[in-house]
Amino acid sequence: MLKLTEYEREMLEGKYGRFKQVALQNVVKYAKVVDAEELVEVTKSTLYFGAHSYLETCKSDDYDKIFAKMYLCTDEDVKIGKFADNCYCQTCVAPCDQYDYEFNHLPKELFERNKRYLKRTLEAGCALAGSCTPYLNGWVPLYGEYVVTSESSNVTMSNSAFGARCNADGEEAITWISICGRAPKWGYYLPENRYADAVFHVDCKSETRFDWDIIGYTVGRLLPNHGVPVLDGNFHRPTLTMLKQCFTAMATTSACEMCHIVGVTPEARTIEEARGNKELRAEYTITQADYEESYRQICSAGSGPVDYVVLGCPHYSLEDVQQAALYIKGKKVAPGVEFSIWTDMSTREMAKESGYLDMIEEAGGRLMSSSCPLVMDPIAFAHVNALVTDAGKQAHYMHSSMDPARHVPIYYGSLEKCIDTACSGYWEEEN
Repeated sequence: MLKLTEYEREMLEGKYGRFKQVALQNVVKYAKVVDAEELVEVTKSTLYFGAHSYLETCKSDDYDKIFAKMYLCTDEDVKIGKFADNCYCQTCVAPCDQYDYEFNHLPKELFERNKRYLKRTLEAGCALAGSCTPYLNGWVPLYGEYVVTSESSNVTMSNSAFGARCNADGEEAITWISICGRAPKWGYYLPENRYADAVFHVDCKSETRFDWDIIGYTVGRLLPNHGVPVLDGNFHRPTLTMLKQCFTAMATTSACEMCHIVGVTPEARTIEEARGNKELRAEYTITQADYEESYRQICSAGSGPVDYVVLGCPHYSLEDVQQAALYIKGKKVAPGVEFSIWTDMSTREMAKESGYLDMIEEAGGRLMSSSCPLVMDPIAFAHVNALVTDAGKQAHYMHSSMDPARHVPIYYGSLEKCIDTACSGYWEEEN
């Protein structure tokens, strides 16, 4: 039996308007499906708003109607109202850059429609950030705080590094939750579901962000279904940017939503604390051979000319942009190569003020924001003959995003290797 507070009952009865009433009605249905006994107050959410292509199935240009049909899941004419005052909502990535559509070969009509849709949700209370790494621009949940997101790497970061209570959810459910500020208490909101049931002993290279990207990819491909891993071993202590890559790659090869790292994450001061009394389902040692196997799975074999180099999956932090800008300073991107780095709007502005944007543009590159090739329409890279990236996630998904008949190679390497390739126009296979 689902227990509701007086405020929740009033919302369900329509006291605070039809917009919130419909949202809470959906949350209550959701709670009954997952057998939740109560709702929790959610104080942060990220939402996948913008003119995404799947919204075109509505055959309408009226965003209120689109919103009601696609997000509220109703045929009723419910106008967009205000999101919950207690829930700080922020936009995730959109289908195009916030400032530039021409560089990515996208139509102006999509760019303008995206701006219009985002403006409408901004008026409803969802801040525009255009970020798949919201913790880099103020969306930082505290230990024990209830939050929700559809970004796979963010749910792992929130649960693991910050010790927040975070569930990954579908965009519709997140919208309902953001409107009424309530979610069913289930999943990783429950303490008993947060313990580790798979142990990974790290015994491979772990000094760089690239190493942690491969470690995450490896953990994900070995992890049992719905497993919660704990990492231990004599590894190099990761920084936030290293964890950003690790958790992103881990969520690519698995459904992992939480990962303990002994001595690093707050609920894993010891391996015993991370495991609790949960039954162990698997135990692995990640060797250098496992590391190399993951690399082979991600990176196309061979050498060859390239015409598309992209960094920033997940979005680059200012530290990442600084590293790339200082490395490319004084170099030139080869003719015929499109080189872009992706970040959020706030980081792009800081990079501009720090002079990093100028360094990148003087070299012939672009610092983009609010989207990435994985989210943009495939028309953005339909012309590409060979792609290079420094992210396991990007490489993994771009293999399946390209036209299989064209056999486009997807190369994967460190930031430095990618920039060197952009400047030479040629990928050299690792020995």
